This record gives sequence, structure tokens and C-alpha cells, in this order.
Amino acid sequence: MTAFRGSCLCGAVAFEVEGPFDQFLNCHCSRCRKASGTAHACEVIVQAGALRWLRGEKEVARFDLPQARSFATAFCRTCGTPLPHLTRSGRQAIVPAGAFDAALGTAPDRHLHWASRADWYVHGDGLPVEE
Repeated sequence: MTAFRGSCLCGAVAFEVEGPFDQFLNCHCSRCRKASGTAHACEVIVQAGALRWLRGEKEVARFDLPQARSFATAFCRTCGTPLPHLTRSGRQAIVPAGAFDAALGTAPDRHLHWASRADWYVHGDGLPVEE
């Protein structure tokens, strides 16, 4: 097993994720676009037990979108960096891929919620898409 470390911009929060990843995807839903401020959120999904906080867990704020069955985000209270969070079921962790500190040696395996993508997004990576 390989451990992947990540942190926030200000360094207050650090975490580690044990690989391999269950999923590595680009989510194009409107909620992920708003939460990330980009065309899609690039996320790693792992079992909850694969995530370990190294420092600053108390500095992580979580927002659960009240009207959504399962949408949430987490971020550093100081610098706002998107950070990992557990799903509401507590079974999995969603980890923003951009929060990792080093190369992952892999790439996303698919696009999710493709039908909701931004009309200005140009697709050219050849990954399969899921509606």
C-alpha cells in the first residue's frame, strides 16, 4: 500500500490517504462546479479508514448542503483550501485531488455527471463519460 500526503495552503492542516484509490473522477455536477469554482471537481474516493489526519483536523470546517441528500464540502478555516471529508454515511472519504502534496502517479478514470457540464468546458482528454 502507498500513502499519499496532502495539506492546505497555509499548512495548518495535513492528512494522509492510504492507496490504492477506489475511484478517481472528475465530477461535473453543478454543485461541484460551484464548490470548486472550476469546470469540475477532481476527486479521489477512498474507504473512510484510508484517511488519517496528521495535523489540524479541528481547523477543518464542513458544510452540508441542507437540500441535498448527500452533498458536502470541507475546507481549511484559515485559508479556504478544499479538504477531505467523509460522506454522510461515513463509509467513504472524498478527497480533493488538488490538495495532495506530490504527484499521484495516476489520473482520473472518468467524468461523472457529464450531462451537467459547463457549456464552456472543452473535453479532450479521452476519458469515458457517465451521464
